[in-house]
Amino acid sequence: MAREDEWWAEDKLPKAKINRESLKEALQLFSYLKPYRWPFAGALLFLFLVNITLLVFPFVTGKLIDSAMNLTGSSTFFKNINQITLLLIAMLFVHAIFSYFRIYLFAYVGENALADMRKQTYARMITLPMKFFSQRRVGELASRLSADLSQIQDAVTSTFAEFLRQIITFIAGVAILFTISSKLTLMMLSVFPVLIAVAVFFGRFIRRLARKAQDQLAESGTIVEETLQGITNVKAFANEKFEINRYGGSIAHVVKLALKNAKLRGAFASFIIFGMFGAIVLVIWYGAHLIQSHEITVGSLTSFIMYTMYVGGSMAGFAELFTQLQKTIGATQRVRELLRELPEDVDLSQEKVLPEFRIGGRVSFENVAFSYPSRKEVPVLKNISFRIGQGEKIAVVGPSGAGKSTLVNLLLRFYSPDDGKIVVDDRNMQEFPLTQLRLQMAFVPQDILLFGGSIRENILYGNPKASDEEMVNAARKAHAHEFISSFPEKYDTIVGERGIRLSGGQRQRVAIARAILKNPAILLLDEATSSLDSESERLVQDALEGLMENRTTFIIAHRLATIKNADRILVLDKGEIIESGSHDELMQIETGLYRKLAEMQFADGIFQSAPQDN
Repeated sequence: MAREDEWWAEDKLPKAKINRESLKEALQLFSYLKPYRWPFAGALLFLFLVNITLLVFPFVTGKLIDSAMNLTGSSTFFKNINQITLLLIAMLFVHAIFSYFRIYLFAYVGENALADMRKQTYARMITLPMKFFSQRRVGELASRLSADLSQIQDAVTSTFAEFLRQIITFIAGVAILFTISSKLTLMMLSVFPVLIAVAVFFGRFIRRLARKAQDQLAESGTIVEETLQGITNVKAFANEKFEINRYGGSIAHVVKLALKNAKLRGAFASFIIFGMFGAIVLVIWYGAHLIQSHEITVGSLTSFIMYTMYVGGSMAGFAELFTQLQKTIGATQRVRELLRELPEDVDLSQEKVLPEFRIGGRVSFENVAFSYPSRKEVPVLKNISFRIGQGEKIAVVGPSGAGKSTLVNLLLRFYSPDDGKIVVDDRNMQEFPLTQLRLQMAFVPQDILLFGGSIRENILYGNPKASDEEMVNAARKAHAHEFISSFPEKYDTIVGERGIRLSGGQRQRVAIARAILKNPAILLLDEATSSLDSESERLVQDALEGLMENRTTFIIAHRLATIKNADRILVLDKGEIIESGSHDELMQIETGLYRKLAEMQFADGIFQSAPQDN
């Protein structure tokens, strides 16, 4: 069953057609071997030596048998059984040494080349623009770094070496067989290829059937998962029997497929035993006739049978190697496709803001229009124009889908405007190096993503070179130091995947500490308190007040009470700014959208639940 699982997993990997273009693409892999060309040359040398010792072994074995029967001819060395045996043992020892260095050097080259490829692929992936990620699934991209590159690694470390070994063994083996007996070789070549072709065909058929059984078993697992996740509904509708029957039917199908597969595997095993051993018997029978007619010796027949096994193994291995080659070419095409994507203009060498690009925080949108690349026909922003002074706090409100978060995406240059421009400190934003611009911005989203390490690592993400004292000061300003100090491991506490071990308010304050440590000129807050309870919201709001002090702040808010103190509030609807002013000014507009939203939240008790003015 374990082997069937391997077949199933292998068949799941996409394959590519082998043609001139795909082979040319695959040959690009060898560019990664350049830094390791000498170890690679050594690996090829040892591969050749391994094949030489392997091919000489049957010849010497045959001489050993002929020596025992006094049929070694005029050679003095091959008349001594002990000397021939010592030679065989010495050959095995040398073969073992050659094999060790072959395997190690191919692994050395493959692992290092793959590491370079992984780093280059990851670096390219991480620097691609947001429009690329909006059109790809995370699982697909992760697969490029795991399954695809692992397939390429297998090709470099083993498949390529195995392919060369099989080619050498096949060509040299057939040539040696003809030197031993052309009649016996022609008879063998008329039988073995047919048997191997039939075996390969049935092997593939059995693997496909095994995959169907695995797919059906996975479907059964899905039924269990769905049932347990929806156990409340199952019990509420008294559908236990229905689910039992549904699962039982799926399992019955699994059993049916498994038994069908077992019959085929049994027939296949019987065919292999009868066919292969029958062919060997046929070779021995014909060889015995040749011995009787004194055309070959017993030792030569023994050598012939051993060489036949080598050649047969090589022929059988070609089908599997061809499949592996298809998978490798497919993996190479997908990785190369990723590497051909144009990255953002990210400067990985810059970690500090250069004086000539330092910004104060003045921002203006001038007739900005935008549609997402995946939905060009749907305008998200329409001729947006407004100004933010240095240190000013601007809030943006509006119904869902109005385009609020898109403004943040444009400020961070995740996307560029279709029309109009964004000006920062009297310079078009596009004139700033991307890295220099983002180094001076901090973003605190609604759904905080913490990395799975420690609290220390997550706070230092805002400024990896900050001191412990600076980190603790940032945590104090974010009102995070108190709860962090209550943990036994304090700042070394592991937060878990996506920060799951911390509460929502705690995650939010860690993110705020991270933003404080970055000391940005422009702060972007995207509904940073909307999902919190009242107590957590009060603490986070206090932390945000400290973070916003003397910084140009762009706030997207759902709870209007949290932005009452904003210098100006922009009301966005259907991609257009329809109202602008302070909280009091907007509340004076009787038919205004802001007043309508505020009255709805007041009626729901939301408006009063947020922190009040001081």
